[in-house]
Amino acid sequence: MDHADKKGLDLGIFFVNSDKVMKTKPYTQDISPLGYTVGVTLDRFIKDKQADFPFATGELSQLLRDIALASKIVAREIGRAGLSHVTGAFGHTNVQGEEQQKLDVVANIRFTRALTKGGEVCAVVSEEENEVIDLQNKTGKYVVAIDPLDGSSNIDVNVSIGTIFSIYRRVTPQGSPISEQDVLQKGSQQVAAGYVLYGSSTMLVYTTGIGVNGFTYERSLGEFFLSHPAIQAPVTGDIFTINDGLTPSVGLGIVEFLNACKRKGRTSRYIGSLVADFHRNLLKGGIYLYPSSTKNPSGKIRLLYEANALAFLAEQAGGMATDGRRRILDIQPESLHQRTPLFIGSRELVEELHTHL
Repeated sequence: MDHADKKGLDLGIFFVNSDKVMKTKPYTQDISPLGYTVGVTLDRFIKDKQADFPFATGELSQLLRDIALASKIVAREIGRAGLSHVTGAFGHTNVQGEEQQKLDVVANIRFTRALTKGGEVCAVVSEEENEVIDLQNKTGKYVVAIDPLDGSSNIDVNVSIGTIFSIYRRVTPQGSPISEQDVLQKGSQQVAAGYVLYGSSTMLVYTTGIGVNGFTYERSLGEFFLSHPAIQAPVTGDIFTINDGLTPSVGLGIVEFLNACKRKGRTSRYIGSLVADFHRNLLKGGIYLYPSSTKNPSGKIRLLYEANALAFLAEQAGGMATDGRRRILDIQPESLHQRTPLFIGSRELVEELHTHL
């Protein structure tokens, strides 16, 4: 046996020669760290779950893949934003009266284009567009409501931002024009919802009404992998999240609740990106508050493409979401960009808040 063969035996490698397959002895070192499990890809996970939605016949699965693809492109654009001159204001305001950032426009284009080419969507409601985007797709079964880039003003200071999306089945027959009833549906009618968080890592978290699962993007492989299966929000928590600058202009009940939180030694945490604040509280336990105020008597969070999606996720994870009086998912939208107060997070904290309202 030559030197190469002896070395092969030492490493536990099979060698084949003209005479026989030589047996090897087992590894003498622990190789488990070298062969760690990468995990289940998002595509595989979606495919495995298709049987839960026989009515969809694959369209919903494809739609989720389209959103995932667009999020990868947006993550790339965000990652190089400081070098590609796409930070800062675009020079226009959106229908909310808010100054659009350049990446708001980029993200809106990317998601709209992906949903158009995917072929499963007939209409899109976007924070960045005044009216419904009719994709002129007569066979599309779904309507998507989306905030393409939540918290985009934080881009210039390298703070986490996100995308929020809701998916509804269209109500009117395929082939007919898009109508108001297709678009202005209650959150309880969502068939899927989720968000993408662009932070220290990129995560996609979504639900189809059967639990909540989170996937982390592995850039070198270009794939989302299941990293947070069956997410359950803690029943309570020690975090309360609010823009403290609102305090002088909110109701007395909110102030009483905040004071109670401080007396109990709870921690105040506020990032200013709804997705990032919600994600932290979902995993660690806490409550996010954006009440009505003197400046925004109807609240500030958009019902169709922000509150509904996060409320669906919160409830599927065991949490709770209200406007202070009603379950968010029971509110009938009256306009595309309707705003609402939002109290969302761990069930016991939301219930405690209600005792002060």
